[in-house]
Amino acid sequence: MTVQYAIIWYLTEQTGSATILSIATLLGMLPMIILSPFVGPYIDRLNKKGLLIVPDIVAAAFAVTLSLAGVFSGSFPVWLIFISLFVRAVAQTFQMPTVQSIIPAITPSDELTKVNGRLGMVQSANRIIAPAIGVILFAALPLQWLLLIDVLGAVLGVGLLTFVNIPENMVMPHGRLAIADTKRGYYDLVNNKGLWVVVLIGALSSLFIMPAASMYPLITMDYFQGTVGNAGLVQIIYSIGMLVGGTIIGFFGRWSDRMKPFLLSYVVIGITLAISGFLPPNQKGFISFVILSAFTGLAIPFFDTLLMAMIQQSYPSNQLGRVMGFAMTLLNLPGPFGLVFAGPVADNVGVESLFIIAGLGTLLCAFLNWLIKPAKNYDKQLQQNIQNK
Repeated sequence: MTVQYAIIWYLTEQTGSATILSIATLLGMLPMIILSPFVGPYIDRLNKKGLLIVPDIVAAAFAVTLSLAGVFSGSFPVWLIFISLFVRAVAQTFQMPTVQSIIPAITPSDELTKVNGRLGMVQSANRIIAPAIGVILFAALPLQWLLLIDVLGAVLGVGLLTFVNIPENMVMPHGRLAIADTKRGYYDLVNNKGLWVVVLIGALSSLFIMPAASMYPLITMDYFQGTVGNAGLVQIIYSIGMLVGGTIIGFFGRWSDRMKPFLLSYVVIGITLAISGFLPPNQKGFISFVILSAFTGLAIPFFDTLLMAMIQQSYPSNQLGRVMGFAMTLLNLPGPFGLVFAGPVADNVGVESLFIIAGLGTLLCAFLNWLIKPAKNYDKQLQQNIQNK
């Protein structure tokens, strides 16, 4: 992630364009949207350790390619950066649902929420360390050498995974096609009406949240007239908030109705984003923005982690890959549509207006999830069904 932050800061510093940042974010999301429904069935049937190792190697190879371009030309063509971001996203498209499908196979059902919370703690710690290291290295090293951190990460990751025992998949019926499993994943999700509504509203929220999330460096450096160091500070504080949220879930995550903290996360995200857009473009405004970012970060794990835990508990582990793949596609699909408009909107009316729109839209999603009873009561019904088995 250190490399990811460095690339985004490079684009922000070199172009100062919301449209360029929107395209970069869009390219980072498209593989998840396009490939997830088809990746899921293969996760259910292929060697999961291989699905974690191979993408790391491919991403590292492209990091080397981008690094060599910088060494020989002294600069980085934007199109090559875009390709690199796209390939990294393809790698994550395989890895993220693979990890999510492994967790229920090695975790007792009643501990899933806590384990997901602790996984979120680790990911949040990574988000704290990565930008902190990124700021130091971005100032001290040319980007072409900083990119090689990806290679080191791949070597360490592959080395550690060789010693991890991951349960093998169940054997699928002979002749069953992956495309058929993709359709089954769709029907499994649609037929679970309460969860289907929760996921659809979550997808709507991504239409508002993702464009704003991609503009954090720009609002820091353009609207608040900050530096790369300030952008790194915002990311670190945001990630500390996520770490605190993940810690709360990891150690106290046994709610009788997870929908209550889930809905509260919507409200906190919506309020903090909306207020951020009304802040004055001065030092006091920036300090307030940093504080609000901590609360936004605090709320994010309650949305992501609790939703993942509900999905994981709703299906057998040998079906989870196909459902997770389809759910991830739905949750990410609206984001690119928002980004298509986000860049021009931010460039023309100001990035702060984008945060106001994102906040109000997220609050609307909270209201819809509370208003629609099958969604509001889904987790109560799910936990009751689990207890009755």
